[in-house]
Amino acid sequence: MPVKPNPFLASSLAPLYGDASRLASRTSALGQAKVSGRPVPVTIARLALEHAHPDLPLRTVADIGCGRGTSSRVLAEQLTPRRLTAIDASGAMLSAARVRVGAPPGTETGYVQADFHRLPLATGTYDLVVAAFCLYHSPRPGQVIAEFARVLHPQGVAVLVTKSADSYSELDALLASSGLDPEAPYRESLYAAAHSGNVAAIVASGLEVLHVEHEDHGFRFTDLAHVAAYVATNPKYHLAPGLRGDPTSIAEALRARLPEAPVTASSTITYVVARPPGVRR
Repeated sequence: MPVKPNPFLASSLAPLYGDASRLASRTSALGQAKVSGRPVPVTIARLALEHAHPDLPLRTVADIGCGRGTSSRVLAEQLTPRRLTAIDASGAMLSAARVRVGAPPGTETGYVQADFHRLPLATGTYDLVVAAFCLYHSPRPGQVIAEFARVLHPQGVAVLVTKSADSYSELDALLASSGLDPEAPYRESLYAAAHSGNVAAIVASGLEVLHVEHEDHGFRFTDLAHVAAYVATNPKYHLAPGLRGDPTSIAEALRARLPEAPVTASSTITYVVARPPGVRR
């Protein structure tokens, strides 16, 4: 069977992020299934405050790969920066982020559509750079880290977040056992480019790593329909044409092959805190 390219490393991510509803459906299914693990945006804000330079308040914040603005909103609420810039390659994501973030008091918000390999931001102007669940979309993640290092204030801090390469592998096994996607467990991880096992080394190529934190997150999908809601928007799975993108049809196909029961899954979330090299505190 020919190997298909990793969809998270496609030259165009428009099929995945050209419409905010697809990501909303996937994150909603995961959010409803989550049973353990701290809220990621809140943890990002905590780590940023803990590792910020004592002489540099976090007044300017860039949220790279902001998606629908979940982290952006929490950063605005908890850090109350003077300026928050949300950046994403997808215009649809930025539109959703603008609605979600709103107009936080005391914070000037900006929304920039850009490729994170070439950020249209001035050098040394951001006290905090955040990149949550986006670095694995880069075929050249070291170049992205170099851009983060460039735009950071010399005393600034960066917080990056990714997932383990084996995230949700239990669902791969389920899809294989059902016969809907027998190759799922053997296909390359969506997170292959930047996962829990290699992200610290990638960050260290351009920044000084201060802290690495791993946390196991657990998920319990209540039934096969809940599983189908997630699977329908996950680009890793290769399903028959009549099933693709259709959670109702996927659920029916699963129920025809498997007993109805809750399904558990897991993922390791990794946080890396870093700063420009050579900074004395």
